[in-house]
Amino acid sequence: MKLSKKSEYGLRALLELALAHGKQTLQRHQIATRQHIPVEFLEQILLALKRAGLLSSRRGVKGGYTLIKSPDEITLGQVIRILDGPLAPISCVSKTAYQKCSDCPYAIKPYCPLQNAMSEVRNAIADILDHYTLSRFALTTPAKRGR
Repeated sequence: MKLSKKSEYGLRALLELALAHGKQTLQRHQIATRQHIPVEFLEQILLALKRAGLLSSRRGVKGGYTLIKSPDEITLGQVIRILDGPLAPISCVSKTAYQKCSDCPYAIKPYCPLQNAMSEVRNAIADILDHYTLSRFALTTPAKRGR
């Protein structure tokens, strides 16, 4: 799994909204400026998150965007799936968008070594991202780097 710019920017925008949750609405230009996101791209991301039921928006001088749900109820896995699609590295191990491999010689056999390994990768990624909430994301302090 490679995180796209769309998901990266989406998570950074949601970081701002999580920090402002319950206090204020944020206008798209505020989010874009704080997180160094092109405003045109941010508009597309915010619209996708709004359609998915994570955000609401209000027009006007005091308008802007706000989270509909608590940051405790939104996971990074959920956001990435909304913006990028399945977390699985290959489609035959996806739980949300499963597709049988058409060109794989193991597709007609009971066991596929690639599927077995990639299933473990998918589960490890999902296990972390599906339990990592926006609240935790917003409150995380920088990790110590020791080498």
